[in-house]
Amino acid sequence: MAGPGRRRSGRARTDSDAQRRRAPRPSEQGLVPVLADIARDVDDAVRRPPTRPAVRTKFQVVALLVREERARLKSDVALTAAKRDQALKRLEGVATLLARIAARDTSLLELLAEDARVSDAARAYKASVMRAGGLEPPEEPEPPAPAAPPPGAEKRVVPQSAISHRLANPFLAPDFEAAAERAAARPRRLAGWELLEPLFRSFEEASPGAPSCMALPEPGSVPVPHGRALMPHQAQVVAATARGHRTFLLADEPGLGKTAQALLAAQAADAYPLLVVAPNVVKTNWAHEVELWTPLRRATVVHGDGDRVDAFADVVIVNYDILNRHVGWLGDLGFRGMVVDEAHFIKNKGSQRSQHVLALSERIRERTARPLLMALTGTPLINDIEDFRAIWQFLGWIDDTKPIGRLMTALEETGLTPADRGFYAAARATVVDMGIVRRRKVDVAADIPARRVADLPVELEGAVGRSVREAEATLQRRLVDRYRSAVAARGDDVVAEGVDLELARRVAAAELKDSSSKAGGENVFTMVRRIGQAKAGLAADYAAQLARNVGKVVFFAKHVDVMDQAEQTFADRGIRYASIRGDQTPKVREKNVAAFTGDPDVSIAVCSLMAAGVGLNLQVASNLVLAELSWTDAEQTQAIDRIHRIGQSEPVTAWRVIAAQTIDVKIAELIDSKSGLAAVALDGAAEEDVSSSTDVQLEALVGLLADGLAEGAA
Repeated sequence: MAGPGRRRSGRARTDSDAQRRRAPRPSEQGLVPVLADIARDVDDAVRRPPTRPAVRTKFQVVALLVREERARLKSDVALTAAKRDQALKRLEGVATLLARIAARDTSLLELLAEDARVSDAARAYKASVMRAGGLEPPEEPEPPAPAAPPPGAEKRVVPQSAISHRLANPFLAPDFEAAAERAAARPRRLAGWELLEPLFRSFEEASPGAPSCMALPEPGSVPVPHGRALMPHQAQVVAATARGHRTFLLADEPGLGKTAQALLAAQAADAYPLLVVAPNVVKTNWAHEVELWTPLRRATVVHGDGDRVDAFADVVIVNYDILNRHVGWLGDLGFRGMVVDEAHFIKNKGSQRSQHVLALSERIRERTARPLLMALTGTPLINDIEDFRAIWQFLGWIDDTKPIGRLMTALEETGLTPADRGFYAAARATVVDMGIVRRRKVDVAADIPARRVADLPVELEGAVGRSVREAEATLQRRLVDRYRSAVAARGDDVVAEGVDLELARRVAAAELKDSSSKAGGENVFTMVRRIGQAKAGLAADYAAQLARNVGKVVFFAKHVDVMDQAEQTFADRGIRYASIRGDQTPKVREKNVAAFTGDPDVSIAVCSLMAAGVGLNLQVASNLVLAELSWTDAEQTQAIDRIHRIGQSEPVTAWRVIAAQTIDVKIAELIDSKSGLAAVALDGAAEEDVSSSTDVQLEALVGLLADGLAEGAA
C-alpha cells in the first residue's frame, strides 16, 4: 500500500519519501495539508479510469479522517475561535474536493456508508497518514461480536408446504464426508500466515497474460431437450461438473447463457433439491429456463409469504428482497446445490441479504460434502477484488479470516509462503483453478449468433399486477359476450365445431374499431400501455444490472411515462444516462447522442422507440433492452439495428421484457411468427405486408377470445 504522498514521476511516495520532503511552513503543518495532498492524488487518479483498489482505499481513509478531524476540532477547547474556524475552513476545502471526486466516480460513495467495510490495509494506511500529520493513531480495539438481532426484527414465515415437507422428511442424514474434508484442510505449513490479503493482492498485481479462467475440458455430449442446442463454451462448464468440479464463479458476459449452464450443471451433479437466489426481475425467467432445459425437473417460485410455494419441487427460486422472510425454512430443506445469480448483489458482507446467502451456503456445506455452489455475475473479474470476498466465502473457499477447504489444501501443496517470490502468481492460479470461469462475447463469437433476441419474462406482482390481470379479464369477457351474441343472432340452424375463427376475427375487428374511435374505457391499447407502465421499473432494473456488467446499454420504450420512470430509476442509482425523445430539437438530440457515444461515464441511452428507431448509430453498445413490445417486427428490428450496424465488433443481444401470464406473451409470439413471413415478403415471395401492426393486434384479440371460450367450456 502506498503512503500518503502525492504522485511524482509515475509512482507514489512512501513514508520515507515524505520524511525527505522540504520542511513544511507553519501554515502547512498538521493533518489537513496531508489530507489535501492525498485528495489531490486521488482526484488525478480518478480522472484516469478505472479507479484502482489502492485509490479507493486512499479516498476512504481521507474521508474517514476528515470526519474525525472535524469532530476533534469542534471539541478542542484549547483552540481559539479564530483558529478553529480557519482549520475547519481548510478541512471543508478537502471535503469539497472529495465530493467532486465522488461525482466523477459514484461507486466511491458506497465507501462513505456507515456500514462500509474498512479493510486491514485501509486501517494500516490510516495510521501512516495520521503519523505523517503529527498525530499518534489510537490502539485498534478488538472488533465487537455481532449483536443478535432483536426479537421480531425479521418477519420470518414458514409456508404450509414447507411444514408438509418437514413432516415427510423428518431426518436429514448428516454427511460425515463433509466433516472429514474440513479436518483434512487444516493449515500446516501456512499456519500463522496472513493469507487473505496476499490472495486478493495476487489479482491486483497480476502480470499481463495471467489466466482469468480455469482450464476447462473439451465440450462433451450433453443431453438436452429436443429442439434445444448447447453451445461449446456452455458444454465445457457442464463437462467440468460431470468430472467432479463443484464450485464455480461463472463470470461470463451477459448473453452467453449462464442460466442454462447452471441448470445443466445441476443436472450433471444431481444437485437436487437446488436453491436459486436471484434478483426479482429475473426469478420468473429462471422458472421458464428450468422448463426449457431440464423439463423433467419441477420448479417453484417463492412470491411474498410463499403461500403458493411447492417445497417438494426440484428447484426453489427466491429473490433477494424477500429472502429474510424465508431463510429459516430454506435452511432446513436439505438443498444439495445453490446458485446465486447476479452475485455482486452480496458484495457488502454487512448487508442483511449477504448474511442470509452466506448462512444458507454454510448450512448446505455442513450437510453435504461436495454440494454444487455457483455464483453467477457478468461483472468483470478484475474490478475491485474486495467485491469478491463474500462470493469466495459463499463458495466455501474462505471464511472471515483465512482460506479453507480445498483452497487451503491447494495452497499448502504449492510449497510456497507469502514471503516467497513466486507465491502471488501461484496463489492466483490456485484461486482461478477453484472455479473462476470468465468468457467474453468476442472470445466465443463463433459459438453465438451475431444478433439475437432474448426474452426475459417478468411477473407483475402486487396491486399493479392484479389491476393489469383484471383489465385483461374485462376485455376478454367483452369479447366472449360479443362472440356469443353473434352466434345467437345467426339462428339455431348454423352449428360450428369449436371456435368459428372467421366469426372470431370479425368480433376482434369490431373491438379494434371501437377501441380506435372511442375515448376512455379499457381496450387493447390502454391495456398494453398499462402493461408497459407496470414493466417499466423491472425493465429499468435489468438495464441497470446490464450497465454494471457490460458497460453501455440502450433502453427502448414506446411511451413517455415509461421513459420517465426508467430515467428516475437510473437517477436514483447514480447512473448517468442520455435521453433521446421525439420532442427534442435536432441540436439537443445530437448533443445527447454524442454524450452516450463519447462520454464513458454515460452508461445508458433512454430512447423513444418511435423517435430513435431510425437514423441513429448507437453501436458503441452491444446490448439493448426492449421495455415495451412493438406491434410489428419491423419496429423491433429497426431498434436493434441502431446498434447492430456495420462496424459493430461484438455480437448484439436484445433483451425483450415480457409480462408473464398476460397478453404480452401472445403479442411476442405473433411478432416472432410474423418476422419469418416478413422476410419472405421482402424477398419477393409474397405480395402483401404480412407483418402489419393491425394483423398482430387482431390476432392477439382472437387468441384472447379463444382462450376465454376454452375456459368457459372447461
